[in-house]
Amino acid sequence: MKINDYKKKILFVVNVDWFFISHRLPIALEAKENGYIVTIACHFTKHKQELIDMGFSVVDIPFSRSGSGIINELNTLKNIRKVIKEVNPSLIHAVTIKPVLYTGLVLKSINRNIPFVAAISGLGYVFTADTLRAKLTRLIVSAFYKVALSQKHKTVIFQNTSDESILTDVAKLKPNDKVLIKGSGADLTVYNYLPENSTDSIKVVMACRLLKEKGVYEYVAAAKLVKEQYPGTEFLLVGTPDVENPNTVKQVEIDGWVNDGLIKYLGHRNDIPKVFSGSNIVCLPSFYGEGVPKVLIEAAACGRAIVTTDNPGCRDAVVEGETGLTVPTRDAKALAKAMLQLIDEPELRVSMGAKARVFAEKEFDVKSVVSKHLDIYSNLISKDQ
Repeated sequence: MKINDYKKKILFVVNVDWFFISHRLPIALEAKENGYIVTIACHFTKHKQELIDMGFSVVDIPFSRSGSGIINELNTLKNIRKVIKEVNPSLIHAVTIKPVLYTGLVLKSINRNIPFVAAISGLGYVFTADTLRAKLTRLIVSAFYKVALSQKHKTVIFQNTSDESILTDVAKLKPNDKVLIKGSGADLTVYNYLPENSTDSIKVVMACRLLKEKGVYEYVAAAKLVKEQYPGTEFLLVGTPDVENPNTVKQVEIDGWVNDGLIKYLGHRNDIPKVFSGSNIVCLPSFYGEGVPKVLIEAAACGRAIVTTDNPGCRDAVVEGETGLTVPTRDAKALAKAMLQLIDEPELRVSMGAKARVFAEKEFDVKSVVSKHLDIYSNLISKDQ
């Protein structure tokens, strides 16, 4: 639907530019195509000029991803408040935990009923961990969510049913306050389904931010177990250490695994479709607070069997036993067993890959994801008029 009556303005509030480009860019481009003026407010690394060249307005907000003291956090809130007043948007779309919480709190503090889209792309460790610290933090964060999600005109976008259930209870959300959209989608013309190359040795690939919670250690331990039976199996690791995160996997550890012959390290790659199409199995043994991991959506689009965990978000990316296998979190032996099953049963593996592509076409087409977002924008703005 073209919006030509007058210029409507969308403000995206996101933690960092590279995440916006990888997870929300198609939505912003389509909004601009439909006549919206789009402003992106986030912490910029190296993509600022790239976004400007695309026709977006940009504003730098000093989001810290690891927490950097109360003064800096208050400064971030102050910056969000300033941006909202200066842009005067018709709608605000905040993405990930801190932008959602901070933007919601600022909106309440300035008493503005600007339509608010809160994208919950995973609740993080706070709502999954059982430590005393996590439980105490959960009480505090829950209180913030109650306030941040109390806007009159809002839509909360969830990626999985577990997060939806938790926050519906915490924030007392009504059915018309929320919608379930499984992930940020994949371009099915880029992530193509190609048959496996049966002449090569089995290749398993894991691609992610290299954090402990993503299950990197479990992946390497499972690789060692599988190689005891099938020494020729290749285990590829794609990604880079996240030096700003205290739970990052260190480069020296990666180098050690490579030297021990457990993995092949590919580092950062821009050709993930090619990497996946050249593999047989895609693995993500995460116990992180995921939404629906984009890497699993892309793996399904490429028609590859998936081995992941029975973790909220991860399990939403597969049809158990049909498009992939799920195992308990933090269980390298179960992970290795699932991989061995797919190595031992090539017909099952290939069948899962084919069904994964069909599942992706039904659930993860980026065109459908973008269309749903544009409908949300239009409906919220029309209610506010």
